[in-house]
Amino acid sequence: MQLASRLNRIAESQTIRMAKLGRELKAQGIDVIDLSIGEPDFDTPAHIKEAAKKALDEGYTHYPPVPGYPELRKAIAEKLKTENNWEVAPEQIVVSNGAKQAIANIMLSLLDPGDEVIIPTPYWVSYADITKLAEGTPVFVRCGYEQQYKLKPEQLEQAITPRTKAIIYSSPSNPTGALYSKEELAALADVLRRHPHVFIISDEIYEYINYVGQHQSITQFQNLIPRTIVINGFSKGFAMTGWRLGYSVSPLPIAKACDTIQGQFTSGANAFAQRGALYALQSSREACTQMVQAFRERRDFMVKALQQIPGLRFHVPEGAFYLFPEVKAYFGKTDGKHHIGNADDLAMYLLHKAHVSTVTGTAFGEPDCIRLSYANSLEKLSIAMERIREALQQLH
Repeated sequence: MQLASRLNRIAESQTIRMAKLGRELKAQGIDVIDLSIGEPDFDTPAHIKEAAKKALDEGYTHYPPVPGYPELRKAIAEKLKTENNWEVAPEQIVVSNGAKQAIANIMLSLLDPGDEVIIPTPYWVSYADITKLAEGTPVFVRCGYEQQYKLKPEQLEQAITPRTKAIIYSSPSNPTGALYSKEELAALADVLRRHPHVFIISDEIYEYINYVGQHQSITQFQNLIPRTIVINGFSKGFAMTGWRLGYSVSPLPIAKACDTIQGQFTSGANAFAQRGALYALQSSREACTQMVQAFRERRDFMVKALQQIPGLRFHVPEGAFYLFPEVKAYFGKTDGKHHIGNADDLAMYLLHKAHVSTVTGTAFGEPDCIRLSYANSLEKLSIAMERIREALQQLH
């Protein structure tokens, strides 16, 4: 069977793959603790679910407008104005079936074959593959441990070429939990001002899961606004992953292009889910605030636990719900049966030996690390960290 050649350009998501392998072991009766998946373990707050149920009773069961209900787009615009000091028209907002589709819409709208997209590493697993699907060329810029896995302005300057169409990054970061400060963003903005052909795609899906203070966005630099695109959604901050609702905010011509593309791929996002999202924006955030506090407590626990394991280096995450330890101290070691040659081997070793699923850093463009999600209960995290410690102790 001859399949399309574009499939040769992309790979299965490693986060999804590790979660799937963990489920397969669970089906065999093995107690696997999942630290691989990137979703809050909390249920969606009850008042948001009730709003969606009410919407069903009110007849929101038909096709919605392709870019989203006007009321929801208006509420998102109001959120951006009051929380981010960024005034946009609702017409600049396209509500999609998750933030992943929002990114795909943007890439398909911007890229021609051979256009380059700068991707600082480590990066969220799908940035590169979505770029390739849109016939663009990923340009990876490695940002190592010593620079807290964040892009420096001189690296950005060096990476930009006449073929550069965009840069994409996340803050708070998946997989590192790092945040760009206002000063760091200002330094990058100074570079981007000198290259007006480069679009800026800022993935802010973890905006609300922030442990250090006010969220900082590239949108605060007004002269970059005409080519700034923000990706956000409801999955992380509101624990609404299964609702599949994300959105992009972009200059109007790009928003119209996304509308056209989405209209041919999926049409509008789920109708009654959009009504739940509308209520989420307009109602109390107390449940979400409590969720972030729980993530903070889990982060603190995980930091202390990892500090007790020899050979691991990591930065304390400032946002999101991931730790990204460097594990190369274990490369070349063995327990007599399993040989650890790289982070891929270590992730598989921890899955089969410790029965803890993680994700190899190779999936994020950083082959010396693994990603641990602490979107799990403290009880489960405690057991998982003890298992990891014991498994690593057996490597010599």
